[in-house]
Amino acid sequence: MKAAKPRKSTTSKAATSKGAARTSTAASKAAPASPSRHKTASSSGGTKPESRTALVRRARRINRELAEVYPYAHPELDFENPFQLLVATVLSAQTTDLRVNQTTPALFAAYPTPEDMAAADPEALEQLIRPTGFFRAKARSLLGLSAALRDNFGGEVPGRLKDLVTLPGVGRKTANVVLGNAFGVPGLTVDTHFGRLVRRWKWTDQEDPEKVEAEIASLFPKSDWTMLSHRIIFHGRRVCHARKPACGACPIAPLCPSYGEGETDPDKAKKLLKYEMGGQPGQRLRPPADYPGRPAAPLGAAE
Repeated sequence: MKAAKPRKSTTSKAATSKGAARTSTAASKAAPASPSRHKTASSSGGTKPESRTALVRRARRINRELAEVYPYAHPELDFENPFQLLVATVLSAQTTDLRVNQTTPALFAAYPTPEDMAAADPEALEQLIRPTGFFRAKARSLLGLSAALRDNFGGEVPGRLKDLVTLPGVGRKTANVVLGNAFGVPGLTVDTHFGRLVRRWKWTDQEDPEKVEAEIASLFPKSDWTMLSHRIIFHGRRVCHARKPACGACPIAPLCPSYGEGETDPDKAKKLLKYEMGGQPGQRLRPPADYPGRPAAPLGAAE
């Protein structure tokens, strides 16, 4: 069974309705792809695993397809500088980017610099970040990383991975988010969405985030890493959900060896789409200009 040919992107500023329609249309044309599709018949009549070359080609085609579906993919945390992105990423653990974006305006108004945050009263800081959950542990991380920035890096966020991971509460995932989006240094963001999708696509069977990062990095040129991360995370949040993926509304169904794990009926699958793909507000209060969906509402406002 042949996969559908890649579609040509008509614009990078698609309207919400057009983006959702494009996804539904692609899904309706996509033939179901079973896991056996990605195995090759052997001379003995059995199957053999997908070759390395075939895997690379399929992975890169999925990336191209996602680039057409999400030409506006971006980091979904509101930020104006590297410090704000670093803090927001630390706060995003175990919560949604939306809740972080609704919380950070008051936080950054109170503590705009590392020096200000390092000198914060712990209880006052905890109260400001309480909506993000795990606020005591997160407050300790924010106080610690702010003090480290003040004392060890002149109050500036460093632009190197080896320096960023020395900061309290900062691991490789957070460091790669900051490097890729604040400094333009390519990196893969291996969060739960990223890990789930690359395993569903059979790009890797690794569970450890660092091993996942290494294996996926080997499939793509370094220049693709940051945008690839955004596209995969966008797709995971909007279509390829953890519990019930919207297989019948997935534009890359012909390329997916896990097709059928979720809802395959196009009409039912369409109802599972989230954020702009489902006609709902996005996660950012201040999204990029080319985002085709609606901005999220501030904390406490009616949505």
